[in-house]
Amino acid sequence: MAEVELSCLAYVKMYLHASQFPRCSVNGLLLSSSPAGGAAVCITDCVPLLHTHLSLTPITQLALTQVDVWCLQTQQRIVGYYQANACVSDSSPTPYAFKIADKISEQCHNAVLLMIDGEKMFPGCRVPPIVMYERKDARWTLKDKHTIMLRQWEETCSVAQQLFTSGDQALLVDFDSHLDDITKDWTNQKLNARIMELVSPANGTV
Repeated sequence: MAEVELSCLAYVKMYLHASQFPRCSVNGLLLSSSPAGGAAVCITDCVPLLHTHLSLTPITQLALTQVDVWCLQTQQRIVGYYQANACVSDSSPTPYAFKIADKISEQCHNAVLLMIDGEKMFPGCRVPPIVMYERKDARWTLKDKHTIMLRQWEETCSVAQQLFTSGDQALLVDFDSHLDDITKDWTNQKLNARIMELVSPANGTV
């Protein structure tokens, strides 16, 4: 059972994605800059994908292809999938979530499926509002929470809240928004830089 470490950068972008579209289901891909074959899965970044028509397969396939190419160029790899459902009280994976996670697990044996728990997405939440699954014996099962690490959780919450209250969440661009306006950068370099500014030097891995 591999440990999973979720970076501040990845969590904050997922949080802002869900917050930016509170009445929609949103999804995205989890990335790692660590080489395959390690004992732990280090989720170092994420790519927000859609906030409309999550089951629209052609758009999803287009997004997956483009992210794959970008990962090759930036020495990253896709290690998981995240989703937040439109109904905040529902954090259960949908058939579509399982389908995409299955596709990712074909290339990454330690792939994870992460669901955002909307009921716990509030300032001061003492635990990360996430539910994580791993593929075991051809099924997706709940991952032992003791194998999930998010270092400097209070600082991560503070960064997310600062970006939300300042309006900087508008910097986040998902693939949907990019398709509406191709000048928008779905790799979110501006937002990444802003998050890096807010993360204190005490937090080693962002």
